[in-house]
Amino acid sequence: MSVDQRARTWADAFAKRTKGGVGEGIASILALANVTDIISFSGGFPDPSTFPGEVIADIFAELIRSGDATALQYSPTRGLPGPRAFMAERLERLEGLRPAEKELMISSGGIEALALASKAFLDAGDLVMVEGPTYLGAIMAFRGFEARVEAIPMDADGLQVDALADALAAGHRPKLLYSIPDYQNPAGVSMSPERRIALVDLARRYGFLLVEDVAYRELGFDGVRHPSLWTLGPDVTVQSGTFSKTFFPGVRLGWVAGPAPVVEEMIKAKQNTDQCAGALGQRLLEEYGRRGLLEEQNERARALYSRRCGLMLDALDRHMPSSVTWTRPTGGFFSWMTLPQDANTVDMAKAAREQRVAFVPGQPFFPDGSGLNTLRLAFSKAGDDVIEEGVRRLASVVVDALGEGGGA
Repeated sequence: MSVDQRARTWADAFAKRTKGGVGEGIASILALANVTDIISFSGGFPDPSTFPGEVIADIFAELIRSGDATALQYSPTRGLPGPRAFMAERLERLEGLRPAEKELMISSGGIEALALASKAFLDAGDLVMVEGPTYLGAIMAFRGFEARVEAIPMDADGLQVDALADALAAGHRPKLLYSIPDYQNPAGVSMSPERRIALVDLARRYGFLLVEDVAYRELGFDGVRHPSLWTLGPDVTVQSGTFSKTFFPGVRLGWVAGPAPVVEEMIKAKQNTDQCAGALGQRLLEEYGRRGLLEEQNERARALYSRRCGLMLDALDRHMPSSVTWTRPTGGFFSWMTLPQDANTVDMAKAAREQRVAFVPGQPFFPDGSGLNTLRLAFSKAGDDVIEEGVRRLASVVVDALGEGGGA
């Protein structure tokens, strides 16, 4: 049997649920993480200049010298007691609500929390509702358990809760509704307080679980902090947080806070997934956080990302044609661009690479494959000195594709 024939045989054996996903989209984004010969607005990567640096080496050395082997051992599936206490105290300080012992677990990052919620709740054919557009990894996680994924549209105030209410009244019955209320990935917008309250009310009325992703919640630029879905509805919300955007992504740590029965079921799902989050990362985070260093790091990160967002928005104003619109985020990593209806951003992405600039076409962010005329721009890792030139190159690609004249 030839190599090509063997490859075809394996492809025939793959599970049906693996086909037609968006995994290649995430893989292509991650492939650009460390590329230096292209101006990339592609991946939502934190800037390495925000990472802890040598202080982590000092904390690690202290942990080793202490003689306590906890950091080098397996941890309980729920997480080590010290780091969990730190996270509970931190949530109480930031959100005004402290999860009880059985309402909190430590996850191996945000994407694992989505997989655990899927494993705990979803049977083949179950309905999950998401924002349209939404995070690619969430679509992958839900479809990995053969769920049906449907999108509710968004606008400048986030999820259109009235449209969700209409869908529910028409008979749609999701088990889960996934939302990123703060500085959404990929749209960059935040849900209004009124819609948050209405969304929690709908979850209670129709009996579905809200899965709230707060990956970017601590990266707001203007000091505005709307109440989280979890604080508004702790009985119907499981909050998934991550330290990948704030502490550093290599640690792969996050948290889940929610109703005790939900968290307990997710712990069971974690036991046969990766058993536990890494103990070393948990202890490093705890010691770093208890010294106030995480808050100092977040303050520096917010200033950096706010500046880069401003640079990108100013450059877009200068260079993009008037037929193109984009969101103006007040936090997070992303702006979302909408082109005329007949535009094809998948083709444009190839042309952009020839101009040594990269973005993510919008289509993979929609479960139904729509959004061909949209794209995502990430400003978080693009250096201050290249943002203007990157936008200029991108604008030339857009103008060529649309057959239009110069900037707005």
